Amino acid sequence: MSSSQKRFTKVGTDIEEVKRLNSQSGLSYNEIKILLAQQYLKQKK
Repeated sequence: MSSSQKRFTKVGTDIEEVKRLNSQSGLSYNEIKILLAQQYLKQKK
């Protein structure tokens, strides 16, 4: 597949656009969990 061809899901979602938007969205769910756990452990000391 060449880079000029867009990939879509069965319902018409542009896969590359979703990936691009996700990369700009900030922290992921797991990153937030890790951050909160680290802050909790610091407070507990």
